[in-house]
Amino acid sequence: MNILLFGPPGSGKSTHAKRIVERYGLTYISSGDIIRSEIEKRTALGVEMDNYLSRGELIPDTIVNTLIISKLRRQRSNFILDGYPRTPEQVITLENYLYDHGIKLDLAMEIFIDLKTSIERISGRRICSNCGAVYHVRFNPPKREGICDLCGGRLVQRKDDMPEIVERRYSIYTKNMEPIIKFYRGKGIYVRIEGNGGVEEVWKRIRPLLDYISSRESLFQGRS
Repeated sequence: MNILLFGPPGSGKSTHAKRIVERYGLTYISSGDIIRSEIEKRTALGVEMDNYLSRGELIPDTIVNTLIISKLRRQRSNFILDGYPRTPEQVITLENYLYDHGIKLDLAMEIFIDLKTSIERISGRRICSNCGAVYHVRFNPPKREGICDLCGGRLVQRKDDMPEIVERRYSIYTKNMEPIIKFYRGKGIYVRIEGNGGVEEVWKRIRPLLDYISSRESLFQGRS
């Protein structure tokens, strides 16, 4: 089972990606994780990407494509791609690679939330400045306001979590994803999952779909 996973900021796609990996034994490939790893290791490519981000520029498609395709060369089946592709150019590169290697995508799934929910979920997030523990003023508040339960450190709001920044990120996501969603809808593999509600509630919408695809694959393999 090969899956593309999309979602606007705060949709919870990374949370559900981990559940999908655990339940169906897939390999998790996240463009964000790969980029952060390269930057943290201070590789030549990581330094180059960090320079783009520090200038507020997008990392060029050629770099992102290289990183993702190198992962797919080692994992040609049973994978979930989180956050890729994000541009038409990335779609072209991915589709050409998959076609050349006889790899089929089973599902392009978007966990969708509206702008109001996105802002509420992300702008309410607070991070411990000492240990990095994550809280939310509404959904997971600390016992003492502004103080970490674990270490007593001060809780802060990241700049990226400010409402105006979240709104900008949401706008960029919807604009960039419109042609990509249209493309995968045309291929008949796009499914939009309603992302409002708690984690368990959303998971109950996702699991039957993936159970069906998984059982269908098992049936086909049994016949071959």
